[in-house]
Amino acid sequence: MLGPDGMTARSSDDGEPAGTAGAPMLEVLRGARLTEVVAVVTRWFGGTLLGAGGLVRAYSDAVRLGLAEAGVRRRELRQEVTLGLDHAIAGRVESELRSRGYAVLDTSYAAAVTLRLGVPGDRLPELTAAVAELTGGSAAPTRDGESWVDIP
Repeated sequence: MLGPDGMTARSSDDGEPAGTAGAPMLEVLRGARLTEVVAVVTRWFGGTLLGAGGLVRAYSDAVRLGLAEAGVRRRELRQEVTLGLDHAIAGRVESELRSRGYAVLDTSYAAAVTLRLGVPGDRLPELTAAVAELTGGSAAPTRDGESWVDIP
C-alpha cells in the first residue's frame, strides 16, 4: 500500500493457489487503514495440509500478528516554515506557538533566533495571523518546503 491515500496497491500470490496469499494480506492492510507499508510472508510448510481456507487464514493472521508486533507510526505531511525572531521575544513566541499546536521542528540561535515549524497546509493562514499578533507585525513566516512529521 503506497501513497498518502493508499491508492497504489499491489499483491501477489507468488506460486500459491490464486487468491490465498496476496489478496488476503492486502485486505488486512486496507482494513487497518495503513499506507506506505509492505507486508511479506514466507511459508515454509503446510500448504497441502492447510487447504485454501487455511492458507487464507494463515497469511491474514501472519500480517495481523506482524502489525501488532511492529506497531503503527502515524505521520502527516506538513509545510516547513521558518520564522526569524529577536532573542527578546523568541521564547515567548515559541512557547505560544507550541501551545497552539504548531510543531516546532528545530530552534537555532545566532544573531537572531530561527524557528523551523511543521504546519498542516490548511493552517498556514492561521499561523501567519498568529505570528503577526505575537510579534506585533515584526516577523512573518517563510515557507521552505514540506516534510513528513511523526504524530504522537
